[in-house]
Amino acid sequence: MEFTQSFPRRETKQIMVGDVPVGGGAPITVQSMTITKTADHEATLQQIYGLAAAGCDIVRCTCNESEAAEGLARIVPRSPVPIVADIHHQYRRALEALEAGVHCLRLNPGNIRNPEHIKLVAREAKDRNVPIRIGVNGGSLHPDLYAKYGGKVTPEAMVESALDEIRYFDDVGFDLIKISVKASSVPLMIEAYRQLAEVTDHPLHLGVTEAGPPPIGTLKATAGMATLLAEGIGDTIRYSLTADPIEEAKAGRQLLETLGLRERKNIDLISCPSCGRAEVDVVGIANEAMDAFGEREIPLQVAVMGCVVNGPGEARDADLGIAAGNKRGHLFVKGQNVMVVPEDEMVDTLVEWAEFIQEHGADAALERAVNTKDAARRAAQEDRDRNLNDRGDDANDSESVIAEIRRGH
Repeated sequence: MEFTQSFPRRETKQIMVGDVPVGGGAPITVQSMTITKTADHEATLQQIYGLAAAGCDIVRCTCNESEAAEGLARIVPRSPVPIVADIHHQYRRALEALEAGVHCLRLNPGNIRNPEHIKLVAREAKDRNVPIRIGVNGGSLHPDLYAKYGGKVTPEAMVESALDEIRYFDDVGFDLIKISVKASSVPLMIEAYRQLAEVTDHPLHLGVTEAGPPPIGTLKATAGMATLLAEGIGDTIRYSLTADPIEEAKAGRQLLETLGLRERKNIDLISCPSCGRAEVDVVGIANEAMDAFGEREIPLQVAVMGCVVNGPGEARDADLGIAAGNKRGHLFVKGQNVMVVPEDEMVDTLVEWAEFIQEHGADAALERAVNTKDAARRAAQEDRDRNLNDRGDDANDSESVIAEIRRGH
């Protein structure tokens, strides 16, 4: 059984983005943003459906022109997930997006600076019960805040920007708020969110802005968001990658599943890094298995191990696994050997048994193997003994090296 870590969550207010709760103990949600022209509503909808299929709970679309607002009016009724309108410079676009029926607005306080314009948008959003994300960005702080903090972006400047915006909202009695304080610097972003979490109980939207292309962008974003999530900070997340937004949605979902913060949707493939005992191309087989499982919604933990010495033990808690040895694969379910298959059939067998377990359960799978388990267990022991006899407990022969080192003293 997969171990699920439950991190104590920071207590926050809860808002509703359409029918999706954010904060207040609700499951952490995954967001992404379309890269199509919003005015092209068919292309944008196609991308939204792809994002939803990849695990996205909320999708943001730019609303940078009146034609985009018209596109939103066509998109919102047909979208499978709530839509957020991204507003940067022109408050009128926010009013048009509200007319289009969007489920949330994102305002950049560094770009919309007129207090009366901000309050007008908040009043209109309040009348419609539509929340607003205060989207502070390290790259677009108000010039006065740059000057106040020595001409540079600091966590204090970003938090102050968010609090200033909240005060404008307070003036009109608007409280449906979530906040982000994103930066491209991971340490800066982490500290800004920590400080913000100390002074407000509004839900927080996590992200490392302009993280860059994968893999480095994925690593940066994961470093920032995982650190905060492990501290209980964060209610919704977005990977900002220079890539197909589908990759953002997948990464977000995988991060939450890895941390045990969302139920698993697809397989969790665990595999050994290979060593001197490996008798197969573990990297190749693991990649082949990932491709074979693809987008199948089979929320199992599946192990691919390169030998039968430590493999079954290391993956005994996996739902299903295979360990290679002597040109054959030893299949095990819940740590029990169930059958032996030829090396070139290992991946196909994994997929077949994963589908069986998903449909019928692990107990049924063990019952299915009642006539093959004993032979499989004997074969696994034979391969384990042969491996140890051929290569020894220390496959990399480190003890002989140590002996040479000692002789040199």
